[in-house]
Amino acid sequence: MPGTTERSLEELYQDDRERADAVAFGRRPGLDRRGFLGGTGLAAMGVAVGGSIPFAEHMPGGLIPAALIPAAMAQTPSPSAAPKGPQYLNFPGKADKLVVLGERPLVAETPEYLLNDDTTPIDKFFIRNNGQMPEPAKDPEAWKITVDGEVNQKLELTLAELKSKFRPVTRRMVLECGGNGRSFFATQARGNQWTNGGVGCAEWTGVRLVDVLKAAGVKPSAVFTGNYGADRSLADASKDAISRGVPIKKALDPNNLIVFAMDGQPLPNVHGGPVRLIMPGWPGSVSSKWLTRIWLRDKVHDGPGMGGTSYRVAINPMVPGDLADEKNFKDLESMPVRSIITSPMNGTSFGKDVREVKLSGAAWAGA
Repeated sequence: MPGTTERSLEELYQDDRERADAVAFGRRPGLDRRGFLGGTGLAAMGVAVGGSIPFAEHMPGGLIPAALIPAAMAQTPSPSAAPKGPQYLNFPGKADKLVVLGERPLVAETPEYLLNDDTTPIDKFFIRNNGQMPEPAKDPEAWKITVDGEVNQKLELTLAELKSKFRPVTRRMVLECGGNGRSFFATQARGNQWTNGGVGCAEWTGVRLVDVLKAAGVKPSAVFTGNYGADRSLADASKDAISRGVPIKKALDPNNLIVFAMDGQPLPNVHGGPVRLIMPGWPGSVSSKWLTRIWLRDKVHDGPGMGGTSYRVAINPMVPGDLADEKNFKDLESMPVRSIITSPMNGTSFGKDVREVKLSGAAWAGA
């Protein structure tokens, strides 16, 4: 049919499980949780894979058994479903082995074998953007940050004033994307398909966020922050790409920094320069890049990237792929304990005479 793009079942279910049920098997959204695996949909699936499906009556909607996907795809070939090798980053000042996960916005992860430094060099540090990356500041020292809302006095500080009025602090801390490891989920989750490379441990230099908040005077009515950056939405440049926040207790943690240097160098634009937040241990989305404003609020922040299921986790276990009840979700706060092997490199093979292999790696523990 002219103008129609054919897609495999796998691609349909990656984009929208509810719609995929309807397109492929005639299931209407919001009905029987067994979805396409009930009634005529079950028969259709059986035809697609060339056999009956055991225990189909117990399978939730929006789920294709992994063992059946190759057979289903074989019936609906799609050129876009062909296996593709990794796309490597070509960006000034970055290692050419970072793997691109998305181009709009730019997202790239670091292979595990490159994460073998105690302090991650800038060229190896992962990139996570949520919108259009701003142009580098022509005069970084004139960059302005506003602190307002539930404070005794509104502050407007240039980067130069921030450096002169508050004591600088340097800390080596982990920054990790909230979606790190997402590619290992079953069923597949939406978003960038990170393996283990959405993490880095840099040496950050800046001033303590708590010192700046105390200078503004935090009112007892303040319960949450709203953090804003200069990055704009790709869909609508009049809107913020993302604006997340944290409870006031987390905001007052002395480890949080308003950062202007990374590994002893001025903070690069691609990493949020000239100034950004670093809130270690929590998902990187609260560590706003290109920081312009910290809004203290008397309620939970409701900016882009807050609420719904964004950067949130289920309170009670749910069936993978089933419809999400927003009431059963809470904000992702402290990141989980994780570890990686950095050497030997993934996929390395050894001769039959090798009896000893030296291992190295890294582990980190959220907040």
